[in-house]
Amino acid sequence: MSTAVSSPPVIGVLALQGDVREHVAALRAAGAEARPVRRPEELAEVDGLVIPGGESTTMAKLAARFGMLEPLRAAVRGGLPAYGSCAGMIMLADSVLDAPADQETIGGLDVTVRRNAFGRQVDSFESAVRLVGVPGPPVHAVFIRAPWVEEVGPGVEVLGRVEGGPADGKIVAVRQGRLVATSFHPELTGDPRVHALFVELVREAMADGARDHARGGGAGAGVGDEGGQP
Repeated sequence: MSTAVSSPPVIGVLALQGDVREHVAALRAAGAEARPVRRPEELAEVDGLVIPGGESTTMAKLAARFGMLEPLRAAVRGGLPAYGSCAGMIMLADSVLDAPADQETIGGLDVTVRRNAFGRQVDSFESAVRLVGVPGPPVHAVFIRAPWVEEVGPGVEVLGRVEGGPADGKIVAVRQGRLVATSFHPELTGDPRVHALFVELVREAMADGARDHARGGGAGAGVGDEGGQP
């Protein structure tokens, strides 16, 4: 029991489209065992999941085509820790603005996200963002056709906002229970702190599951029993 919790968490990176290799490298730098996830059986083997940046509509269509959309929704509902960056934030959002009419998401994060809020590819930019729960100086944030969060539900903690400029105060990082999302791409900067935050969240979820099992909850207790987020 304790050996399983003390072992490096196994964290998957949804590998349908987007910057998968960079997330795998960042997770390994943060102390996790990282692997690509493309099929439902691979999803069932991980302790946490990263949904990378890319193009959210393409990602959703590929997930549906390869039979991954419903397993992803079930896993998040069941309490699987997940982190979404940029397009991954859109995929985790319950509501998306400025999206195609057929846009599908995994959901689970009680936020309204505005797609491509910062503008087109040519409007991509970099900024320093202070993040709750990330020690040290502000994170160097890379925004590429990024969303921002328009509204958050009562159970969502705001972790970071843009400071200064025309987007001053816009929400770009959030957490709800075991779900974390950022508008920006920490995997592109060489700074592992955001990934380290998520790895620690996954470790906590594993420990909670082990404690529930030790109390007699059995294999069906733990992460899945919490039903996702508060």
